[in-house]
Amino acid sequence: MKITFYGHASLGIEVNDVHILVDPFISANEKASHIDIHSLKADYILLTHAHQDHILDVESIAKRTDAVIISNFEIVTHFQNKGLEGHPMNHGGNWDFEFGNVKYVNAIHTSSFPDGSYGGQPGGFVIEGEHKNIYIAGDTALTMDMKLIPLQTQLDLAILPIGDNFTMGIDDAILASDFVQCDKVLGYHYDTFGYIEIDHEEAKRKFFDKNKDLMLLEIGESLEL
Repeated sequence: MKITFYGHASLGIEVNDVHILVDPFISANEKASHIDIHSLKADYILLTHAHQDHILDVESIAKRTDAVIISNFEIVTHFQNKGLEGHPMNHGGNWDFEFGNVKYVNAIHTSSFPDGSYGGQPGGFVIEGEHKNIYIAGDTALTMDMKLIPLQTQLDLAILPIGDNFTMGIDDAILASDFVQCDKVLGYHYDTFGYIEIDHEEAKRKFFDKNKDLMLLEIGESLEL
């Protein structure tokens, strides 16, 4: 499994020959100006919630690639009404896709489309694929529901928001890694704009002091599990 960071909360995941995009907000992110969205591959697009900084590039990428959009019922219906293909899910539900099993799990946040219309309840994803299991938390506060995840899935990586203000910050993300019983963490949702700028060295030190590994990738950089 290969995971590429495209800035903010945008990720690319490769499982064998299947390409998955998560929350593609790239074209309006100045920090990701070197990423060409017209060349990104996508068989599936996973969306955690409906805010613009998570769905901005969905329509253009899905039209070009015929990607299947996976999200809550309201978000998938929104894009199906635009002629795009989707697979609706809701909290607690599992589905076996060609790249692995996906479970839609709880997140504490808000969710509305840029025009203010209802975007369903926000969520995260637990993906079990290619003998590697990851948790994509989405935009969320620290929640006790995270403790349910390791009861069913032993994680190899937790992808957690760390920018604070709109989501968990560093200290809560450390607690979240305890809750999900995973000490290997990829941080995201930070530095894109002023409200969520972080001190990288302090963040890494805090995780290190708790015997945890916080990875902060450069935009366009990848890691392999």
